[in-house]
Amino acid sequence: MTVDRLWYLADEASQQAEQAYHRLTARHDATLEPDYERRVSRRRFRTLAERIRETGAPYGAHTVVYRDSGELLLVRHEGVDLWVLPGGEVDPGETFREAAERELAEEAGVEVAYDGLGMLGRVEVSSGDHETWGVLPVFAAEAVTTEPEVADPDGEISEARWFDDLPEDTRDREDLVAWRERVLS
Repeated sequence: MTVDRLWYLADEASQQAEQAYHRLTARHDATLEPDYERRVSRRRFRTLAERIRETGAPYGAHTVVYRDSGELLLVRHEGVDLWVLPGGEVDPGETFREAAERELAEEAGVEVAYDGLGMLGRVEVSSGDHETWGVLPVFAAEAVTTEPEVADPDGEISEARWFDDLPEDTRDREDLVAWRERVLS
């Protein structure tokens, strides 16, 4: 009988995601809790499940940055060819908030005043018969300085800009529009 270690990894990842979800909801009220589904290759599933097992989050932590005018700050991620929120993986020993702050500094370079958790997504990840899930924490922050400056050490981010009308090629565009309408209206 062959033991499928990927099943154990997925189970451990789901347990870590559950703990992360409870820690975040105990500390913060999220204004929006979207659900996402990602079907991925077996290799990608293993990578995401390992990240979730380590931190509870497959894609790290992000920040939705806004100005009084209602504009949102997006960065151009060349690896996925989309406009996205600044954010990324959580380093060992970092909290989600610390990761969001570090990534924002690298990818957009604006100073902000954090409001708390703006969105808390649930990401269902599957490959074949394997499935797990993780959290996607998105912190909300008002811009203090508004001139973005990209200093991404990974070279994935090519540009940071403010948008009133979000481009069609914005990742999770509908959720960002809904968040803005709910919070900034």
